[in-house]
Amino acid sequence: MYIVPDPIEVKAISKYKLYIKFENGEEKILDMEKELDEKFYNKLKNYEYFKNVKISKTGITIEWEDGEDISPENLYYNSKTIRK
Repeated sequence: MYIVPDPIEVKAISKYKLYIKFENGEEKILDMEKELDEKFYNKLKNYEYFKNVKISKTGITIEWEDGEDISPENLYYNSKTIRK
């Protein structure tokens, strides 16, 4: 099983899009607009809440204040590379 790189920086860059930098130096954009239809992500529709994304306490993914997170594999593989 391949271990994906950990995120080291995350920030909201526009409505429902996140910039993520990984420990291997890759920089990616994750568009979360489609995921917001899922009940688990309902609070993220509030852009002020969405912008408060941070690296998780475990350091392997990202999260929001009320526990919303993304699996490390989805975070890495579902985001589009902008710089390697």
